[in-house]
Amino acid sequence: MTLFTCANCGRPLTGELRRARPSRDGEKRSGHRIAPPRMARGTYAIGDDAAAFVLHPDDLPGTAAHPDLGRRNGCCGLDGRDGPNLVCAACGTEVATEQSDC
Repeated sequence: MTLFTCANCGRPLTGELRRARPSRDGEKRSGHRIAPPRMARGTYAIGDDAAAFVLHPDDLPGTAAHPDLGRRNGCCGLDGRDGPNLVCAACGTEVATEQSDC
């Protein structure tokens, strides 16, 4: 099992997760609706470029929305185009970029 923690303060960002393959269903989008998550709850995957992790959005209880509203753009969700939009809930360090827009 894997537990992701904040690199700055060491507080947990997730619960324990197991590695799995992402679902391809999350890539199907139609209209202005948020696509289903690519990962099942309790799982994670390493992104195609090996520089990112893919998690279910509900598996990040140790995070909070970025205080800079300019980082939280999107139509139906967060588009992630303006840099990290999630911070560590304990210390405020930027920790992740959620992409949940239509």
